[in-house]
Amino acid sequence: MGKGDPKKSRGKISSYAFFLQTCREEHKKKHPDASVIFSEFPKKYSERWEAMSAKEKGKFEDMAKADKAHYEREMKTYIPPKGETKKKFKDPNAPKASFSLFLYLF
Repeated sequence: MGKGDPKKSRGKISSYAFFLQTCREEHKKKHPDASVIFSEFPKKYSERWEAMSAKEKGKFEDMAKADKAHYEREMKTYIPPKGETKKKFKDPNAPKASFSLFLYLF
């Protein structure tokens, strides 16, 4: 897992992801010693998300827009690290590639 650049931003968070974060926090407050099965958690709260009105979802959509703006600001200043260029290993005993018919025509 250590292949990513630690300085790079993690990415944009969707409004649904913000909703799930708040649901997890609520769940932890109500049931502090209960373990959460993360594969079942979104299934349980997706029904609640579908039932929410646009006004209720607006709070999470505003959070997502703010996070998107923050992500875009960070990515403007982000400079990816230069990777090392490695020379391809070529077997000295490998047969030579044949010319294509295209080269014979011209």
